[in-house]
Amino acid sequence: MNLQPLKGIVPDAVLDQITDEFLTHYNCTNQIRLAHFLAQCAHESAGFKVVYENLYYNAHGLLAIFPSFFNADTANAFANKPEQIANKVYANRNGNGNEASGEGFKFRGRGYIQLTGKSNYTAFAKTTSDDIVSNPDLVATKYPLASAAFFFNTNGIWHVCDMGDVKDVVIAVTKRVNGGTNGLDDRLNWFNKIWSALKAG
Repeated sequence: MNLQPLKGIVPDAVLDQITDEFLTHYNCTNQIRLAHFLAQCAHESAGFKVVYENLYYNAHGLLAIFPSFFNADTANAFANKPEQIANKVYANRNGNGNEASGEGFKFRGRGYIQLTGKSNYTAFAKTTSDDIVSNPDLVATKYPLASAAFFFNTNGIWHVCDMGDVKDVVIAVTKRVNGGTNGLDDRLNWFNKIWSALKAG
């Protein structure tokens, strides 16, 4: 696939990860899939800049984001303690152990579309040659795009991408990635820029 038209839109460090082997391995096999995929990655990572989940929440943020896990007293106790926050809210979920296991923080969100939870890290590791479960930071440093492509592939999002280039399809893809339509305007802007470049190229 010709990626030259994306230079100046998508960072070179991202484009360098998109080899023919990568595209085949994760079933990103046409331009429309790539456009939707990169647009979602761009938004989720603030322009391909963020590869670690931000868990620095103050008490107010904890009560707003995780109301079922914190009350006024516990929110103050956990405020601005990302490791403790992750271990509490991600305990006993997605293959993680209990709060004391530390796996909530160990397997916190990483990559352009945050891969989260021990079971997801374990499944993704099977698509690579690295021991990601023992070294989960590799998702952020070596595999930020591959982990996102794995997410698209395992969640059946490619067939949604194949539905076309109209706004309703971007919305449908966004709902599969985000669970809602947060940041839709930015996702649409990214998609339109990337798709226009790929078509023109």
